[in-house]
Amino acid sequence: MIDRFSRRRVLNGMVGGGAVTVGLPLLNYFLNGNGTALADGEPMPMRFGTWFWGLGMTANVFVPKKVGANYDLPEEIAVFKPIQQDMNLLTNYTAFRDNYENLCHYSGWIITRSGQAPKSGDDKPGETLDITISNQIGRTTRYKSLTATATGDVKNTMSYENANSPTVPEFSPIAFYTRVFGPDFQNPNAETFTPNPKIMVRKSVLSGVMDEVKSLNTKVGADDRARLDQYFTGLRHLEQQFSQQLVKPKPIASCKPMSAIEKEPPPGGEATLIGQRHKLMSEILAMAIACDQSRVFNMAYSQAAASTTKAGFEKPHHTTTHEERIDEGLGYQKECSWFTRRQMEAWVDFVNAFKNIKEGDGTLLDNMFIMATSDHGYARVHSLDGMPMFTAGKLGGRVKTGLHIAGEAQAATRLSYTALRVMGCDVPSFGTKSNQTSKEIGEILV
Repeated sequence: MIDRFSRRRVLNGMVGGGAVTVGLPLLNYFLNGNGTALADGEPMPMRFGTWFWGLGMTANVFVPKKVGANYDLPEEIAVFKPIQQDMNLLTNYTAFRDNYENLCHYSGWIITRSGQAPKSGDDKPGETLDITISNQIGRTTRYKSLTATATGDVKNTMSYENANSPTVPEFSPIAFYTRVFGPDFQNPNAETFTPNPKIMVRKSVLSGVMDEVKSLNTKVGADDRARLDQYFTGLRHLEQQFSQQLVKPKPIASCKPMSAIEKEPPPGGEATLIGQRHKLMSEILAMAIACDQSRVFNMAYSQAAASTTKAGFEKPHHTTTHEERIDEGLGYQKECSWFTRRQMEAWVDFVNAFKNIKEGDGTLLDNMFIMATSDHGYARVHSLDGMPMFTAGKLGGRVKTGLHIAGEAQAATRLSYTALRVMGCDVPSFGTKSNQTSKEIGEILV
């Protein structure tokens, strides 16, 4: 009988008179009988992501007539067919503004992601749920989270800790690739491992800073101690990330970084160009997750008031939603719908980027939960009702897919609360006032 050995087993040998150790890849031997967990009982890592598109949809060509499984695919979402069984479509949810002004292209996404209606265009209440989740599951990876945008605009982010701490997105594919897979990347499948001296220095300096914070904490008042405690917690998270980078990572069979990007994709806001950048950024992001560089991520196809253009058409998407007349024969704004369809194609590209990477006996997508939101329901009138949302991924069997859920005007924050709960965040509720909920979307839960 062959003795059972663990994923941490290494092969020992000699090269040029020196001892070397070589890690083994993630073999099926290391998995349980179903390929859904490691044989030693350690679960496959779970990941959380968000995706954003601007300006909502047009209900009569977007919302299916059938609820539940095997729902119909109206014109604007006909492209979902290849991924229909990998995602859920949620329609007719509401972001409640709670007597505050409807801040166009702002209130909707703030409410959905933070649970609170903003009082002004500068107000960023609470923190977005990706931050909460990254503090729960992102402390042992190289990056607590990764955020990217296809717009080329460094300000295009839907993630923040507070009004003064937005998450800065990667907007250049070359810069994004270099950050993740550049010189500081430690390939988990490399035959040898040498700790990065720069990380060693940073960890050493950080230790000294933390000692100073501890000392200062005894000399200040209660308010400052609270601020220092929050700061110290952040430093501890950073220390954990540095420590992780100084240990040889476990081999990961699905980690197969793409070749370096030699040329930046063409700039511009035309839909074809944005689609190309979005697809490339999505592929970089998916492989970063497969290589366990992070377990939390955000991706934006467009801004909230999307400025995407169409070749040969004089108006950008946002202007079109307000100025284009409804086609009497079609019953909707034809050009506006054209822009929405390009965004839905991008969503399919995003989901496929994860679905195309094999992990265990399934795919990377099977071990994650992605939540997609927009800023409005019907952008022509800046509606905060009738809002559509998506999910993708089964999260290791915790989530059902292939369903259309009709929200019946309930709070959109129910999806946010569901995400927090399935990702292991022990929170009794999410949101405030009319947006507060402690009710998950049970239809999609196993």
